[in-house]
Amino acid sequence: MPGLLESAALQLRVAKRLAPRRGGSLSERLGRLDDRLVFVVGSPRSGTTFLAGAIGSLPGYVDLGEVPPLKAAVPELVALPPEEAARRLRRILAIARRVGLVGAVRAVEQTPELAHLVDVVPIAYPDARIVHIVRDGRDVVCSLLEKPWLRPEAGEDDAGIAYGAYARFWVEPERREEFSRASDARRAAWAWRRYVTAVRAARSPVLELRYERMAEDPDGVARELAAQLAAPSDALADALRLAHQASIGRYRRDLSEEQLADVLAEAGDLLRELGYLEVI
Repeated sequence: MPGLLESAALQLRVAKRLAPRRGGSLSERLGRLDDRLVFVVGSPRSGTTFLAGAIGSLPGYVDLGEVPPLKAAVPELVALPPEEAARRLRRILAIARRVGLVGAVRAVEQTPELAHLVDVVPIAYPDARIVHIVRDGRDVVCSLLEKPWLRPEAGEDDAGIAYGAYARFWVEPERREEFSRASDARRAAWAWRRYVTAVRAARSPVLELRYERMAEDPDGVARELAAQLAAPSDALADALRLAHQASIGRYRRDLSEEQLADVLAEAGDLLRELGYLEVI
């Protein structure tokens, strides 16, 4: 868990991003917190940012983005009893919404690491909705390979989490050494598999959406999602139409045979289970 000064610095980043938000009335900024949050979860580079932004663009909603102090706290929260983790989760987000002056609007949270805390969310927010966006793991690997997060490079993200090939909290304990020795493509596939399976193994109600269907049928997805959120379907469909169809199937041109073999070795079973590969 970040220390007090580090947590304060991370919350200031939230305030800097959210406070300039235009159009909010005084009551929306300072009123009673709306506990009907929407949590968009999934593997990094699966479309969580796009989907959360689409929902957050609706009237009466706000996209919190990835909340840095929450992202930094997740590795410790997953090790806590659910009730304690829920209490800390709620406190972090309450502070973030207050310092960001987005109190009495429906917040959308999109930190991918919350995929590992799906069963904690309803304890913290019984009226919340959880949306899981799933994308073909092979395309996710292509996108992750463009980022330094899992490569052995120096640097850190906006939550102060270091880049690198080291094993994160979500790596199976018995495979931690193997993770650091794996290829970049295999580590990326590993991340996709662990995030997706964490959500699918949860007991809490989750609405699962496919990125591919969202890009190909935004109106149909908007109707389904809007019904779950009691949100305007037409406005949501307009936002979802901006999804990029060109990125679907990019693995065919972007991954080498060796990289694709590594992806299938690590995540082939899940790809088949989800229907992205033919069942052998």
